Amino acid sequence: MTVSPAFRRQLEGYGLTTAEILYRLPDHPHLLQSFVWQHHDLFPDFPELKRFLAFWQASLDGPLHSVTVAHSRLIRPAEWRAVGAEFHLH
Repeated sequence: MTVSPAFRRQLEGYGLTTAEILYRLPDHPHLLQSFVWQHHDLFPDFPELKRFLAFWQASLDGPLHSVTVAHSRLIRPAEWRAVGAEFHLH
């Protein structure tokens, strides 16, 4: 049986990261626009998010105002536990 790369990354500590990025509109710098980015990333360094933000700053015209990050590990240690007993009904 082959394990999917996404599942393997989750076992390595990657979790679902959501970032709300507020940026200024190039033609109207007094207005803010919101962009939501979601990807599997590694807490607390967030290499994928940092790579995306570096791309944004190098390639896009809208200057960043702020970034709010939420992260949740999809597989937690509490989810892996040994079964101590098994009960059958009927």
